[in-house]
Order: sequence, then C-alpha cells, then structure tokens
Amino acid sequence: MKQVTKLVSRNLLVFFRDRLGVGMSLLSPAILFLLYALFLGNQQVDALQGSFPLASQSDVTDFVNAWVFSGIVMMTTVTTGLQAMNTFVGDRVNNRFKDFLIAPVSRLQLVAGYLIAALIVALIISVAVFALGQLYLSLSGQSSLSVSMALETVGYIALSSFTFAAVTAFLTTFITSTSGFSALATVVGTVVGFLAGAFVPMGVLPEAVATVISALPFALSAMLLRGPLTTGALEVLAEGNTAAMDSVSEFYGITLTIGSYAPQVGPAIAAMVITAIVFLFASSLFLRRRIG
Repeated sequence: MKQVTKLVSRNLLVFFRDRLGVGMSLLSPAILFLLYALFLGNQQVDALQGSFPLASQSDVTDFVNAWVFSGIVMMTTVTTGLQAMNTFVGDRVNNRFKDFLIAPVSRLQLVAGYLIAALIVALIISVAVFALGQLYLSLSGQSSLSVSMALETVGYIALSSFTFAAVTAFLTTFITSTSGFSALATVVGTVVGFLAGAFVPMGVLPEAVATVISALPFALSAMLLRGPLTTGALEVLAEGNTAAMDSVSEFYGITLTIGSYAPQVGPAIAAMVITAIVFLFASSLFLRRRIG
C-alpha cells in the first residue's frame, strides 16, 4: 500500500505541474459554457419562454443555467480523468517503466497508481467545477442547493469519476504516442458532450439516436447529475405542473427513455457501477501488458 501511495502522489504531482494539461482537461467544459453564454443559452430560454409564457425570464434562465452546468460537471468527470492518464502515456513513450520495475514495485502496483491518480484528479477538479458553478448561480440570483442535494450531487460526481476513469484508462492502453493521446483527448472532448446530451437537448435528436445515446453511461451520468441540480428550478418553472415537468424532463434528458423503458436512479447507478467494474478489469489487464 505504501508503494501505491507513493506512485499515486507522484502521478498527481506530474499532472498538476503540467498547467497546460490541466487547462486542456477543462477545454471542452469551457467551450460548452461559452457556447451557451454567447448564443445557445438564449435560444433555449426563448424556446422555453414560448412553452411557459406565464413564467418569468429569470425562472426560465435559472433552469437553463442549472441544466447547462450539470452537463459541464458531467463532461469534466470524463475529460479530467482522461487527461490524468497522459502521465501513463508519457512514461510509456519515455521508457520509464524499466526504471520503475527495477525498484521493488509490481506491475499491479504501477497500474493502481495510474488508475487511482486518474480517479482523484477527476474527483477533485469536478467537485471544484461544481462548487464554482453553484457559486456563479448563487451570485446570479438563483437559489442554492440544499445540503442533501449537494451531497447527492457529489456522490454522483464520485460515481461518474470512478466510471469514466476506468473507461478512459482502457482507451489510453491503445495509445503509443503523445500525438495519439492528443488526438484521443480531442475526439473524446468533442464527442462526450453530444453523447451526454449536453450540447443539444435529447428532444432535438431523432428518436432512434436518442434511444441509443440514452443507453450509454455518459447519458446516464448526465441524467443522475441533472436530477438534483435542476429539480428546484424546474418546479418553479412549471409551477408544480407534473405533466409539464415530465415533458421538460424528457426533452432535456433529466429523464431518459430506452425504447419503452425509462431507467430510474437505482438501475442507472447499477449500470454505472457495472460499467466501471468491467472497464476497470479490462484496463488493469491491458495496462499490465503494456508495462515492461
């Protein structure tokens, strides 16, 4: 355990020393924020204002902001964990594994060092983004989350960080160069927003496409995060009208539909955990083969 702790500390230090890498891990969430701040947000506000003509513009804006920030947090859990695995790629490219294996460190300990560091990076930065988002919303006049909802959100962030650290670690095992990793990070950062329904609402997509996306862990993660983050704003917007809330929730991916099945919180969490375990096993196996 002592060796793993040292390896995790070393990998964290390498990551946070690379300020450009830290910034790149937040690039996709930052792009999403800018897109909605500059023009996409106004489109959503105008569309919702037409559906809820009696709602004030501030109530509509509060809901759109909460929905956007839930997508930003979800994307952060993916991109930061992936960027943390750049340490593994760098060590592989520079043949540092030979140096590590001379020391009394097993391949399993090396693998654990990379995976745990990626999880910690994703968790720390995602929680920080969540906190900053809540501060921004609070300063803009939106009511703050209750303690229970904030803790629930942090729990979902931890689950998402764990799941996507395992998934992105598995993807990284196929990368053999820094340029290849940069290409992977670019693709993942671009695609994940669409797979989570963050760039455009689920209701805009064709039904078949929305069904496929809803079955992916990215959409499930976004659904879990949107629950506590948008509940209060949605209730105010719809004035407690259940039918209206259900319609908005389905359109904006707060609830998902896979065919005739609508996954609830429990099954969504179970699916995320299973995904994490499967990819954790696969990434551990492949990482051990890539070392030495």
